[in-house]
Amino acid sequence: MDSSVTRIFAPFYSSAFTWNFALGMTQLLIPLYALELGFSGIAIGSLISLPIVVQMVFNLIGGAWTDRVGGMAISLLSFAATIAAGVMFALSSSFAALFAAQTMMIVARAVYWPASWTLVSQLPGERSKLMGRLNAVTSFGQIAGTVGAGTVVAAWGFAAGFLGVAALGAVSFALGLAFRYAPARPKSAPAPVLATYRMLLRRRTLYYGIACAYVSALPFSLGMSFYPILLVEQGFDSEATGWLVGMRAVGAVAAGVILARFVRSSDERSVPFASAMTVAVSVAVVAWFTNPAVIALFLFGVGIGSGVMTIYFQVLVSSFSSVEYRGTAMALAGMGWSLSHISVPILMGWLRDSYGIHQAFYALGAFALLFAFAIPLLQRWSLRDSRPR
Repeated sequence: MDSSVTRIFAPFYSSAFTWNFALGMTQLLIPLYALELGFSGIAIGSLISLPIVVQMVFNLIGGAWTDRVGGMAISLLSFAATIAAGVMFALSSSFAALFAAQTMMIVARAVYWPASWTLVSQLPGERSKLMGRLNAVTSFGQIAGTVGAGTVVAAWGFAAGFLGVAALGAVSFALGLAFRYAPARPKSAPAPVLATYRMLLRRRTLYYGIACAYVSALPFSLGMSFYPILLVEQGFDSEATGWLVGMRAVGAVAAGVILARFVRSSDERSVPFASAMTVAVSVAVVAWFTNPAVIALFLFGVGIGSGVMTIYFQVLVSSFSSVEYRGTAMALAGMGWSLSHISVPILMGWLRDSYGIHQAFYALGAFALLFAFAIPLLQRWSLRDSRPR
């Protein structure tokens, strides 16, 4: 990529970094603030997962409107919602107020991801490398956010952290306004939304994509819910917890920078299975250890597995969707992320309250292992889809 093209794309990647910095902060701030307020495990899980119903709706709306008005226009909506969420969190001290703030942040997440994935898929260059670069930038932002949140909480408290989230949303909005690149518009107008969804729901590949998205999101769901709680209950302070949780994003950076080149096609057989196995094993065994170096290693591993699966999922959806409805396809297949964000925190909250935090991680790891073995079967089933691409 030459220097002139880099300058054109810099505001997009910069806004991706700053928005994910804010997102990374919320991953640490929300569960630890809820724990500070004395919420039970099931209450924390509910706070994080129940508003995901809103995410599922806005995810589909955001994907459809991305096809009509463009990815950056929808991203600006996400940045504005992030500003509002940060302020709401800073002023909240009850479950109801936190729930409202979390719902606003979830709206921001819901519309951002299909918009950014669609936009980067339309940039000139090799698709897997572009996806890898975006994932590396977003993961760098989340690393900075989780580490920064731990430092801010230790020095100034939770309110300052949430106001920092709002400020980063404002910076992202300004950077989004500076982005001037306009991807080529589709030659034909997008089909009616419901007709597009009906067409996609007939595709077996879509359901395989949802399964891959679920696996790629599972560590993310833990990162914004029970990874921080596991580490705090093992005796780490908020600053050390931020550094350790950030290792998941470091692994995702490694996947985006180093391993993205190996995800050349959606027909890859070994890549999705190996990624799912890495996620499952890393989730299952991280709770066995208290040594920070060993914990960091397994969080790094789960980040690699999740990062590679995310790139594979993005390439998969890009391969079976045309530019006219790619935003809709990204949003619909991305429902796997929403399903993970609903099921994992609720399940982990119940398991923690019933059996303890360590047993909760063992049980989730066992489930993830079974799911990993189902991935090759789902892939073979999806390849029987006889409809033309």
